[in-house]
Amino acid sequence: MPMTQTFTSKINDVVRYLFDETSDVENVSIETNLSEEISLLDFYLDSLKLRSEMDKISLNPSDLAVSNILAFSRNYQPVI
Repeated sequence: MPMTQTFTSKINDVVRYLFDETSDVENVSIETNLSEEISLLDFYLDSLKLRSEMDKISLNPSDLAVSNILAFSRNYQPVI
């Protein structure tokens, strides 16, 4: 019995497509699916917007976190 592609695997393909991790042949198939399935297209557009917003995130540790890490490093004695 041939394995049928589930919606979840299509979502995984769309995520790979979003991050340019698909081949040209896969791109054609994914783009066809996007044009035929509105819910998949909605997922792609939402993900595209989310990816754009994620690119704006900048994470910086607090001074206390850096201080704690440095203090731990200074006092660390490996057990050999």
